[in-house]
Formats: sequence, C-alpha cells, structure tokens
Amino acid sequence: MGKFLLGILTGAILIILIGVIGFLAIASLKSKPPSVADGSTLIIHLSGDVPERPPVEIPLPFLQDKASVTVLNVWSMLRRAAADSRIKAVVLEPEGTQIGWAKMQEIRADIETFRKSGKPIYAFLKAPSTREYYLASACTKIYMGPADMLGLKGLRLELTYFKNTFDKLGVQMEVEHAGKYKDYGDMYTRTSMSPETKEILNGIADNVYGDLVTTVAKGRNKDLAQLRAIVDNGPFLSAQAKQNGLVDELKYEDEMFADLKKVLKQTELKKLSEHDYVNVPDSSSASLDRIAWVVGEGTITRGDADGDGTDGLQSEQFVKTLAKIGADSTLKAVIVRIDSPGGEVTASDQMWAAMNQLSKKKPMVISMSDAAASGGYYMAMTGDTIIAYPGTETGSIGVVMAKPSLKGLYDKIGITKDFITRGKYAMLESEYQPLTPDNRAKIREGIDANYVDFVKKVADARKKTSAVIEPLAQGRVWMGDQAKANGLVDELGGIDKAIELVRKKAGIPATAKVHLVPYPGKRSLLDFFLHSSSSASEQDARKQAEALLSGVGFEDLRTALKDARLRVWTKGGMLKMMPFSLDFH
Repeated sequence: MGKFLLGILTGAILIILIGVIGFLAIASLKSKPPSVADGSTLIIHLSGDVPERPPVEIPLPFLQDKASVTVLNVWSMLRRAAADSRIKAVVLEPEGTQIGWAKMQEIRADIETFRKSGKPIYAFLKAPSTREYYLASACTKIYMGPADMLGLKGLRLELTYFKNTFDKLGVQMEVEHAGKYKDYGDMYTRTSMSPETKEILNGIADNVYGDLVTTVAKGRNKDLAQLRAIVDNGPFLSAQAKQNGLVDELKYEDEMFADLKKVLKQTELKKLSEHDYVNVPDSSSASLDRIAWVVGEGTITRGDADGDGTDGLQSEQFVKTLAKIGADSTLKAVIVRIDSPGGEVTASDQMWAAMNQLSKKKPMVISMSDAAASGGYYMAMTGDTIIAYPGTETGSIGVVMAKPSLKGLYDKIGITKDFITRGKYAMLESEYQPLTPDNRAKIREGIDANYVDFVKKVADARKKTSAVIEPLAQGRVWMGDQAKANGLVDELGGIDKAIELVRKKAGIPATAKVHLVPYPGKRSLLDFFLHSSSSASEQDARKQAEALLSGVGFEDLRTALKDARLRVWTKGGMLKMMPFSLDFH
C-alpha cells in the first residue's frame, strides 16, 4: 500500500513539474522580445565554457540568466554593439572561464574590433586567472576589487597517469597506434610523459606563453622583456597588480559603474544583459545573404540521426544536417566550424564523405576553433580553404586502437569466464585475455591501413603527395600557426576571416551584409527530452563506475570516465583521436 501511495505521489509531482515547465514555456513564447533603450550599457558575463553550439533553452527566468552564450553570440554582440547607436558602452565581466586558447584569441580580437568604434569597454575582474586577464587586456580600462588577487603567473600543462592505479586493480590496457606521436592511451599505460609527448607539449607551451606575453605586453603598452619579468613575479595582490601597471583601478563594482556614468554623462546607467541583447530581433537579417554556420563540436561518435547531440559530435545527425543544408536553395554558402579532438574512425569517415558532397553543392570554408585534430582534422579534408587560430590544436594525423584486459581484476574479485568460439580471431575483443601475437598483428593490419588512408586523404585535399604529408603526420599535434607554416591549414584567423573568404567563393560583394544561420539551431527543453540520445544502460553504467570510484577517492579517474573519448574507446574499434586534452593553468 505504501509503495502504491508513493507511486501516486511521485506521479503527481512529475505532472505538476511538467505543467509548470509547460506554462512557463508558453509564457515565454508569448512574451515580447527584449528592447534596447537609448544610452544602454551592454554587460557581458563570461563564465565556464563558451560553447560553439547553442545550449538547451530552459524556460525559467532564473536559469536563463545562467545559460552560456556561444562564441558566435559574443562575436555578433560586439559587432552589433559597435554599430548600434543605442549602445554607448560595454562592460566585460569574465569569471571562472573554461575555454581554450583559440576561443580566447577570437573573443579578444572581437574586443579589439569593438574598440575601433570609439566606445569605451571596461573590464571588471573577480578573482581573475590568466584566461580572464588575457581577455581583459584588450579593454579600454581594467578594474579589480581592492582586496582581490590576479592569478597571472605563466602557464602549466600537466598530464595525469593511471597505470599504477590500473596495476593495483588488475587492469591491463593494451594500445596499438600508427604514428610515433599518437600517444593517446599513454595515460593508461605509462607513469610519465614519453619523449615525444614532452617534445610536443614543450612546443605548445612555448607557443602559447609567447602569445600570452606578446599580446598582454601590447595591450598594456609594455615592452616584451618588461612584461616577462612582471609575469615571473605573479600572482599579484591587487595593489601589486596596479603598481605593475597590469590594472588601471582598484575599485568595487559599483564604483566602476559610477566612473562609467561620469564618462557617459548619465545620471543612471541603463544596463542591458548579454542574454537580452542576443535575443533582440535583427530586423534587417531577412533581406541579407544567408550563409549556413554549421557547428561540429565534441568527440566524434556514430550516434543517432534524431539525437540532440549533447553527447558530442554524432555523425548520423551531422550528416543529416549537411544534407538539409545542401538542399536549401536560400543558403548561398557554408562555414563549417569544427571544435573536436576526433573520435571513431567510421563516424569520422561518414562525416568526411558528407562534407565532400556538400562542398560540391555549396561554396564552403572551414573554420577551426579550439581543436580540430585527428578525426576533427580528417573531416575537414574536402580541399576547401581551412582557417585556424594561432592557438588551435590541429593535425594529429594518426590512428589508435586499444582494449582493456580485465583478467587480473576478475581474478581479484572471483569472476571467471568460459568460452565457446568459432573462428581464429573470435576472441580479439574479449576483455578476459590479453592480445595474442596473432591478434595484435590483425589489429596492426587495420590500423596501418587506416593510417595510410588518412595520410592519402590529407595529401589529396592539401594538393600534396603522401611523402610530403607523412613527416607532418605521425600523430603529431600542431598549433594553428605551426600548421599554417607546414601547409596543413591555409589561413590564420577566426570568424571574420571565414566570412571574408566564403564571400569571395560565393561571389557575395564585400559591402553586402550577410546573415549567419546557425546549424544546429536553438534547442528547447522539450527537444532535449524528446531527442536525448544516451541509452539508459549507458547512463546507468557510467553512474555505477563513477560511484565506485568516488568511494575510493579516485577523482582524476572519475573525471576520465566521464570523458566521452574513454567511453568511445572502451566500446572497441579504431579511433582518430587527439592524444591529449589541453587545459591551461
């Protein structure tokens, strides 16, 4: 009887929640779009991730204000604000941002473009790290609280290794890869960096740190040697940051707004949030030349054609989107925006084929974001112009395959298995035994064939020979400016450069305004529930693994299990996957 009543109560609560969400959704549809008052100050908050594709729209006001704006949103807002006579100033408030170096280069360039309008753009920093300060250094003035601290202290790249943990658990991870730099999997098979990994990461650190000090020195009007010496003494208390010329004012947020009021000669600031400004209708867009802005973001898997894509870049859904764009006669050109470390070989190949088909129908350019590496680079091999930021992680032309052997773990916990097989390689993917020499040779055969095919596709698309591409391959990750020097990408730049080049290909005059049409578009909460692609069994398995590891304190390993790349890997099969994920500290 108690369970029956509990079931009724649970059902009633769910019905009420669904009703409330439905009511709010209908109310949001009927509400008027935001308006812009004359003399407005646009406030842009950036925190956490700044994604490429729009997040799910939740029709709850207190949650909408916390939703992330996209990279394209930031680009569009700052350009619109520069030309919008109603916007008199911008205030940037970055806090706890978790974005890669390429996205930071895009947003910082957007700030510099806005400054050309002559309108002030102030930055107010709260517990800023190097990321927030890098962005703020492009602003007209930088403010910090009097008791705050600036975490500008250079950068650190670190990798976590789990071999010793796996040894204790009785887990053996076996990895085969093509390309000496294709060291994805080392975190499970080694206890420290390989010489090849150190070589790559030292080059990346030099590249990124060089950009950091050069860019900040220019933004703060200091010479390079002076700025390097300053950074070596970080982090800084507020007073130290001001003394070293890193910030302009040590004031509280309300005092910063009071200063801005004086500059604008206003008695009261008319604040406009980024979420409101993003949703202000652009009445002129209907008459503009339409260009598809296609986002491919996340780890590549086959996925579901009707999924919502929240688990990454799913080939079935992406192929379906490209076909839709190819059939739309109102779209004059396509910009494909890639932010992916790679993933499954088959899924990458499906998207490569669809990209090539679309390239024959529409003028196309490819814009790389934080990462377009391995499978993310492979899918870009259409022969079209490729644009990357200097800080884009790209290349990683290689193939890797791995499988876990859990025999040792099973022995520890008393699990045994028995088998009946037919066929020489029937046990190839069994987790109950390590690879035999014959099985390993069979895996090598597939990896080597896929690697040769990868190199050939790159060579054909880049109009070079395989002999020229091979030394640049080997699974090596290149930063965007290195890739440009080696002929793996064509241009350095971001959204503006992509638009400029696709205009030329499509024959759109340089003076004509264009309207970027995002694919996929905005997603409602209803869309999310109707098209959720993760199976219940996969979600349950993930939760069980995370719960098990949380009990023994393996926080880094829990994080690794949440990573879609590892989940893809444990399914078996070959991957075109970037060997590591960069997080700058």
